[in-house]
Amino acid sequence: MTAQDVGAALAEYRDVREQLERSILPLATSVDGRRFTFQTSLHDLELEAGAYVVLEGGGGDRLGQLLSLEFGSDEGTGPGLPQVRIRFGRGDGAVLDGDGRPFHDATVRPARPDEVAAWLDRTRPDHATLPVGELALAAGVKFKLDAGGFGRHTFLCGQSGSGKTYSLGVLVERLLMETRLRVVVLDPNSDYVRLGEARPGADPGARERFEGVAGSVAVRSGVGGENPIRVRFRELSPEQQAAVLRLDPLADREEYAELTGLIEDEGMRSVADVERGASDSIRLRAHNLGVNRWGIWPGPEGASLAEELDDPNGPRCLVVDLGSLDTREEQAIAAGHVLERLWRRRAAREPVVIVIDEAHNVCPAEPDGPVAALATEDAIRIAGEGRKFGLYLVLVTQRPQKVHENVLSQCDNLVLMRMNSAADLAHVGTIFSFVPPGLVERAMTFRQGEALVAGKIASHPALIRFGERLSEEGGADVAGWA
Repeated sequence: MTAQDVGAALAEYRDVREQLERSILPLATSVDGRRFTFQTSLHDLELEAGAYVVLEGGGGDRLGQLLSLEFGSDEGTGPGLPQVRIRFGRGDGAVLDGDGRPFHDATVRPARPDEVAAWLDRTRPDHATLPVGELALAAGVKFKLDAGGFGRHTFLCGQSGSGKTYSLGVLVERLLMETRLRVVVLDPNSDYVRLGEARPGADPGARERFEGVAGSVAVRSGVGGENPIRVRFRELSPEQQAAVLRLDPLADREEYAELTGLIEDEGMRSVADVERGASDSIRLRAHNLGVNRWGIWPGPEGASLAEELDDPNGPRCLVVDLGSLDTREEQAIAAGHVLERLWRRRAAREPVVIVIDEAHNVCPAEPDGPVAALATEDAIRIAGEGRKFGLYLVLVTQRPQKVHENVLSQCDNLVLMRMNSAADLAHVGTIFSFVPPGLVERAMTFRQGEALVAGKIASHPALIRFGERLSEEGGADVAGWA
């Protein structure tokens, strides 16, 4: 066979394969009326995982969502044609709106934005919703989260540059505008210190609404300014007081017993009081650790974090600017104190959303000291039992594997932004096994500001693009999708 003959045979083979591949119809089948499988031609492909489709025929039209799309191949032939290996797309999906009956060979076509919008309007809950942006795969269709879903714990993760900080600001703003929930933000990077300032360029109508709640935002920052972070030693739990001085009840039993006696019997109220009445060993310990020089210990004037958290008329939104504190130890004790105090006052049953940014530092998988260990224990308690007392976590990180599993596993909501690490995505997929894997995998291709939202906060696992933020950012500006 000559080279010309080989070329002609190859051209014929390719032509036959293309004819067969183009002849594959986009058809779907469901045996339960709720999930479906489908096949489609790869030529002029208009479908992708997460997209919305209309399933026509089989007893009526249905709205569905594609949950996965992958490459498939099989042997194929036709009358008078040679056998060839043909390629096609296949996957599965969920029926979002239908009669619940099985169907076979329903034609699959992309849904129009107005068809998706009409379905969302019909399924909207009769309580508060949070307008956070629009669907990424249905142009112009606004998307609202179910505010009631924040009665479960939420996990938000995304790598640096994904738009995580900007998007979390959108969520907090909408919670303040659309609900009566109290919000406490542990802010290690000073990203939310301007949360109470409306952005001049924001939409005038939305900005006016936000200004109505902006005054309820209180920021506690640094130790020497107008509104400093204040932690009183006497308001710490006994375990935290000992942890501050790194006293172990067994390894340091004499000093531990002395400290306990000074506080309980002698009524010592501050680190300075303890130093004046303590033995040389405790004074030296406080001096060597630098505890007596921490700026978070206030004088007699001004409200402490505990007093603001306990006050029913206190700030609606309290931002604790941990990033403004000089030492890692002060940041850790302030964060741990907030969590312990909220847990201690749980019997008040006041609904509070607790936002923990950089959660891998506050409740790490492997705490690196007694203060971090206590904060992690309180986070685990709140994650496991806090919901019945009205304590709801929003955990934020770019390192999901570094967050304690007993905290992360209690989250029922996921907001997943761009993640390039396959290991991190696999970890997220394992923890949030109810989210379709085909949608989780898409996080590697997200643009800035895009996210997958799933769980109680969403009507369905949706790919969205966050909208305009109304408040000023504490960090660098993020633009390009609002």
